[in-house]
Amino acid sequence: MRAIQIHEYGGPEVLRRVDIDVPSPGPDEVLVRVVAAGINFMDVHTRQGKYRDSRTYPVRIPCTLGMEGAGEVVQVGANVTSCRKGDRVAWCISWGAYADYAVVPAARVARLPPDTGYDIAAAAIFQGSTAHYLLEDVARIGPGMTCLVHAASGGIGQLLVQLAKRRGAQVFATTSTLDKAATATARGADHVLLYENGAFADRIRELTNGRGVDVVFDAVGRTTLRDSFRATRVRGLVVNYGSVTGPMRDLDPYELGEAGSLFLTRPRLADHLADAATVQRRADDVFAAIRQGALRVEINGRYTLDNVEAAHAALEERRQSGKAVMDIG
Repeated sequence: MRAIQIHEYGGPEVLRRVDIDVPSPGPDEVLVRVVAAGINFMDVHTRQGKYRDSRTYPVRIPCTLGMEGAGEVVQVGANVTSCRKGDRVAWCISWGAYADYAVVPAARVARLPPDTGYDIAAAAIFQGSTAHYLLEDVARIGPGMTCLVHAASGGIGQLLVQLAKRRGAQVFATTSTLDKAATATARGADHVLLYENGAFADRIRELTNGRGVDVVFDAVGRTTLRDSFRATRVRGLVVNYGSVTGPMRDLDPYELGEAGSLFLTRPRLADHLADAATVQRRADDVFAAIRQGALRVEINGRYTLDNVEAAHAALEERRQSGKAVMDIG
């Protein structure tokens, strides 16, 4: 079968298309014929070596890239009762989707509704599950709350805006350009601001009568995090779920007290997919919202195994603001 692997860390040039044997599922695993795979920053970060020492995401080289996908179960291993041969499924946080077939832990697999396409499933399962746990489990967003979503035109940012509005929150959003601001507005954000070297925090204070927002969702990291503190109310919550501008190595917890006794967390999706029931519940909620028209997932880049290098280059150059997928099967 065809697969895209890395045998060393580096830029898009380290991606290798190889022909390997179709793997066999072990106990508690399933073999899936991959129809579509999502393309994410986590794939780029894996290729760059950012998870080389991670305990949460213990992926090591050599490896087949692709941590989310959708397809058809063709074989089940021993002990698997949650799905069977022929099921249409999607998964995330299990590497190997850049291939014709992938072995996936059965506990990571969600069954798909019959009217959900493989491409939409591959585009939505990781980012949708991420937005779902951030809103439901971490921030517990509900009616009347206020939140700030950074990078609101990005894949997860767009979903956070839409789902937070669906839960009755007032949503503030930030983007880097006016064109991206239009995307955030179209997804339902109440106020969209440019970063302006941190001036967004002053503007949010003005718009909230000096109070600040209840929750900030910050995937930008180093260039925004301290200004996120300034935009948050006393005893508010800052959720740093990514660091696309690089790690922040000089943060003193004392700063959280000075900013108003803030709570700061750095969660990861893997710790919020505890079992098969949780995986299925998150997927059901996301796919139901898509079917109902309450959640829009836009696929704005399509690639194949033959041009995956171009997909990675586009991500690194920030030319993908929505979601990219790879059509495989």
